[in-house]
Amino acid sequence: MSRQVLVILGPTASGKSAVALEVAERLGGEIISADAVAVYRGLDIGAAKPTPEERRRVRHHLLDVVGLDEDFNAARFAELARQAAEDILDRGRRVVLAGGSGLYLRAFLGGLFPAPPVDRQLRASLKAEAERDPEGLHRRLVRVDPDAASRIEPRDSVRVTRALEVFAATGRPISAWQEEHAFGQRPFEALKLGLSLDRQNLAARIEARTDLMLAQGWLEEVAGLLGRGEDPQARPLQSIGYKQIAALLRGELNLSQARSIIIKETKRLAKRQMTWFRADKEIVWLPAGKKEAFVERAGRFWEAA
Repeated sequence: MSRQVLVILGPTASGKSAVALEVAERLGGEIISADAVAVYRGLDIGAAKPTPEERRRVRHHLLDVVGLDEDFNAARFAELARQAAEDILDRGRRVVLAGGSGLYLRAFLGGLFPAPPVDRQLRASLKAEAERDPEGLHRRLVRVDPDAASRIEPRDSVRVTRALEVFAATGRPISAWQEEHAFGQRPFEALKLGLSLDRQNLAARIEARTDLMLAQGWLEEVAGLLGRGEDPQARPLQSIGYKQIAALLRGELNLSQARSIIIKETKRLAKRQMTWFRADKEIVWLPAGKKEAFVERAGRFWEAA
């Protein structure tokens, strides 16, 4: 029999962490972070990690897991998150999985499809093309797999390349493989609760959070990472915000330009996340500002077990 987990999801800056904290604290849970940036040590402000005080209130898992020079992907996340969930449940606590990475959530709940082996020659060719014109590579993906392309950042050459590799090797889009496999493994019974808010409200939240991060010392955080010798081309430092601040520190952007780009890219990320989540009919959407509604719905889910 599967065991129960609560999933709190939504676009970036929608307030997932605050809702997850409220639910976990009031109903005896622990939080597993499903954030693709928060797994890295040293990326604190830009990843909006919970504060030390919040971590004292509720135990968090899968924060600060790897260094900036280490590889981390959805398969590894699923493995570590499942281990954490089993540990939490074995101790009689409740699991609250919170995050905005649709791929990480899918990997945890349903596993990943058995991908074809890497064609080294094809990968080298795609990598060379990505270096010349990364957005051109994404346009090719739009033609063969528009569903995957809508969820992948045009300059995320790693994921674009892998999607094109799967199509070349199998003749089928990676999105079709993922959808087919989605219900193949169900180690947990999950209730998915999504934070619903209108576009204007979300845009305001994104702008306010960006300004708060800058006020909290985001520039100093990035300067410290680069000052200790971290590679600015490392994949985590190419994430939204970190990339722009590194450019600012090199004198390629001023603060106003960096802020504007961060906000623009964050809004684009939120749009892609919502495209992913809207395709999932299992999600129960609740108003983002109503924490009590999430507590009540989660309580009913666990009490029914």
